[in-house]
Amino acid sequence: MKDIILKAENISKQYRLGQVGTGTISHDLNRWWHKLRGKEDPYLKIGDTNDRSTKGESDYVWALQDINFEVERGEVIGIIGKNGAGKSTLLKILSKVAAPTTGSIKSRGRIASLLEVGTGFHPELTGRENIFLNGAILGMTKKEIAAKLDEIIDFSGCERYIDTPVKRYSSGMTVRLAFAVAAFLEPEILIIDEVLAVGDAEFQKKALGKMQDISRQGGRTVLFVSHNMAAVKSLCTRGIVLEHGKVVFEGGVEKALAFYQKSSEDISNYFIENSQKEIYVKSAEILSDSNNFNSEQSISFKFEVGKNIVFKKNKYLLIRVMDNLEQALFSCEIELNYNKNIYTLDIPSKVLVKGFYKLNCIIYHPAVVQHDVINDCCSFAVTDNVKEFAHLETFDIGKVYIPHNWQ
Repeated sequence: MKDIILKAENISKQYRLGQVGTGTISHDLNRWWHKLRGKEDPYLKIGDTNDRSTKGESDYVWALQDINFEVERGEVIGIIGKNGAGKSTLLKILSKVAAPTTGSIKSRGRIASLLEVGTGFHPELTGRENIFLNGAILGMTKKEIAAKLDEIIDFSGCERYIDTPVKRYSSGMTVRLAFAVAAFLEPEILIIDEVLAVGDAEFQKKALGKMQDISRQGGRTVLFVSHNMAAVKSLCTRGIVLEHGKVVFEGGVEKALAFYQKSSEDISNYFIENSQKEIYVKSAEILSDSNNFNSEQSISFKFEVGKNIVFKKNKYLLIRVMDNLEQALFSCEIELNYNKNIYTLDIPSKVLVKGFYKLNCIIYHPAVVQHDVINDCCSFAVTDNVKEFAHLETFDIGKVYIPHNWQ
């Protein structure tokens, strides 16, 4: 029998664009009565927002639409999607920071959330006082909080400043302390938004390790939002993909990441008419009718460089090949010639294994001057593995095949 600890049923969230009118008491009571019966706001404009599939302009926008899912105890769920997909709105509703327009959330146990820098902290209170305040909000006794106090302070690395008002903390210190509080006060459900991106690399690694510990050893549930696909893959057991406020995929984390990457394939080429930058990437395109390739095909790209200055040397075009986890696999570069605008790049066959890939283009000067940076300028897929790896479909074989000899 499933041990369901969190359940979202028909969650939708609507926001009004522009200023919010005050309305009247009779309108408020009528809205309340409709909401009580599970009906939509009777004062919405007919045809504009009652039809949730409509994308036409209106005074309202649906940030979330008909979200349904269940989370079992001990699961680690990664919620992924582009900016504006509704990820943060969903976490706020699950954390009960915001109320849904329609639908309901059912949960069992205490919920701790880390949504934004400083959320739940009183700036005038010290770090120590805020630890006790957050514990009290979670329903813990003073004795229970005191038993965890030393671990929280040690993990956060804020020992020296623990009796200083939080308003004096940097954003990184605030995040470290907030995460330590949320993780060590042992809630049944831990909700983490992209706020961990504020911390340094060492703390991010430490925090991800702690989240793995509390889910695997403590049997607690974690909901995690991040644009770091490598972190999502290593930490999560299941993925939910949001797009325009709707769940478009739910399943194993690797399948969720593949679905998310495939949904971004429409950005296969890049073009800009002109730019104010001194030197810039004017266009980048795949020299093929399709952006799907097999491993036996070479892949060719064409890049056009625009210039608003005269230069002689020391300007380079760097192409970085990225995988679907936003990790760089390898780079290629060429020194720019002022009298030449078009450059082509060929990636030989049997280099990239099965997967989704993107290119980042950078024009730079060796003195660490970046004239232009274009991320995700071309996207493409390799649809099968090189024949040497064809029998290893169930193994993680990496992303690049390097020709080699055995003796």
